Amino acid sequence: MLYDLNIPWTPSTSPSDLDRTISFASSLGYTVLALNHTITPPLPSQISSPLPKLPPPPTQPSSKPRPTILHRATLLLDDPSQNFRLPALLPAYDILAVRPTSERAFQAACLSIADASIISLDLTQLFAFHFRPKTVMAAVARGVRFEICYAQVLAAPEPRTRALFVSNLANLVRGTKGRGLVISSEARGALHLRGAPDVVNLMAVWGVPTERAAEALRVNPRAVVANEAIKRSGFRGVVNIIEVGGRAGDVKKSAEGDEKNATADGGKKKKMQKGNAAQKRKTPDENSDAAQGKLSNRQAKKLRLAQADKDKADAGKKQTEAAA
Repeated sequence: MLYDLNIPWTPSTSPSDLDRTISFASSLGYTVLALNHTITPPLPSQISSPLPKLPPPPTQPSSKPRPTILHRATLLLDDPSQNFRLPALLPAYDILAVRPTSERAFQAACLSIADASIISLDLTQLFAFHFRPKTVMAAVARGVRFEICYAQVLAAPEPRTRALFVSNLANLVRGTKGRGLVISSEARGALHLRGAPDVVNLMAVWGVPTERAAEALRVNPRAVVANEAIKRSGFRGVVNIIEVGGRAGDVKKSAEGDEKNATADGGKKKKMQKGNAAQKRKTPDENSDAAQGKLSNRQAKKLRLAQADKDKADAGKKQTEAAA
């Protein structure tokens, strides 16, 4: 499955342009798309998603396939000391991301903000800070992903903007060692969308290894979607598993298996009892010759000599008595 978690949407986006972009992304092989709504603080008191509600993909084999559409919110983060009310955005959107614009906001997004699962960066900007490995790896260890949007450089009109993108991307890859990356398009139209092989080749040219680029299109975004779904369906990370009754056939098979096991256990016990009884019958009596043990050849010879001397003494005694 291919994921593109950043299809920009604004209130001025026409339904026809959005439908054209989604159709072209589907033809390129993308199966999960996320419509992205960028929010500038402060947040309103009543938060609701303005993203259009698209019908679910058809389930019939003969119908035209359509990707799964998710809703995403990207919050511009400048001063982390302000209360941005990130938890209030969770019920309204499927995915929550932040785009830091200052060093303090970047450090807070990497180290302390727990509600956002994606750190989206505009790599065409000149940052006043560096992507330090210790900071970015702390975010990767927490399960936060860094987003790379390739349409930023495709739509850049100036060579300097493209050079900044390549330089920032190289610094980010060096800091993360290619881990924890999510590749999205951020394409404001179908013309800036690219297929998975083209994206992997572009990333290889810009310094991202091929294996890491493939993970950033499949494995890492799938983990983001799964984790965000768990946040909204679980309660403080607790999953309650309720045991339910099985089908009649499964219950019958289970009962037959228990009966066979009981029969086998009974047969084993009977065999063990017979073996113990036979062993007891074969045990010699304590007063018998076998209980005394077998004599050695030397002891048997001594006993024979002693018996012969005794017989001679008895014979001499009888002759003496007869002569008297």
